[in-house]
Amino acid sequence: MNREYTIAGGNDVNLWVGEWGNSDAPPIILIHGFMQSHLSWQAQLDSHLADEFRLIAIDNRGHGRSEKPGNDDAYQDGKNWADDIDAVIKQLKLDQPVLVGWSYGGLIMLDYCQRYGCDDIAGINFVAAAVRRNTDPNASDLPEFRKKLLLDDLPERIDGTRAFLRACTNLPADKDTFETWLAFNMLVPAPVRRAMVARELNFDKVLSNLSVPTLVTYCTADKLVPVGMGKHAAAKINEAQVSIYHKIGHSPFYEDSMRFNRELADFVQSCC
Repeated sequence: MNREYTIAGGNDVNLWVGEWGNSDAPPIILIHGFMQSHLSWQAQLDSHLADEFRLIAIDNRGHGRSEKPGNDDAYQDGKNWADDIDAVIKQLKLDQPVLVGWSYGGLIMLDYCQRYGCDDIAGINFVAAAVRRNTDPNASDLPEFRKKLLLDDLPERIDGTRAFLRACTNLPADKDTFETWLAFNMLVPAPVRRAMVARELNFDKVLSNLSVPTLVTYCTADKLVPVGMGKHAAAKINEAQVSIYHKIGHSPFYEDSMRFNRELADFVQSCC
């Protein structure tokens, strides 16, 4: 890591932000998913991408080393998420970064575009990403582990988190990686988890109005974000590029990092 920062995001919530790579190169902002951290992107941060680009990885509000406000509005008001991304771009003086959002990170990118437009960014990569959220977290048909994720009871929440992480890949992650993922997932308090999944969102109009190059990456063996979500995003976005990973689960940047890194590098270069 070259540098680390504390940046005041929406409503002055302190965000931990790390920087890797070439400070004079095109910037990429890596935005992780629900319950994750910047460590999710280790296969990118430790790769040749750091030679070619300025890599910025955020611990989202409520996650990792960032501040964890206790009020629901800190996570349910989309302006806060948008302001977080805007603060990172402006405080680090990033010139036309490409936004890369995994899973819930897709919603965060759309929160940003809804409020700030696309003038300050060069492109967007949706990675196994949600682009709408209309699921009732209390619905009776949800998998049991999703309900456990939100409980105050610690053993139940740990058990649910383990099951959630197993669903993040098609083939099992290695033991050390899985233990690291479990550790940083458990840094996200139950009230933060509940507030985030309670949002009801439909970003179809924002998708249709995106005015920068867009790459939609989705995976046929994804157990968490259905293939239909990627297809929906690609259909709504004007001239979207699409990359489909067959037999890969919810984490293509980990499960097939060589392909992912190559495609991301090519996409960013095409946006410059």
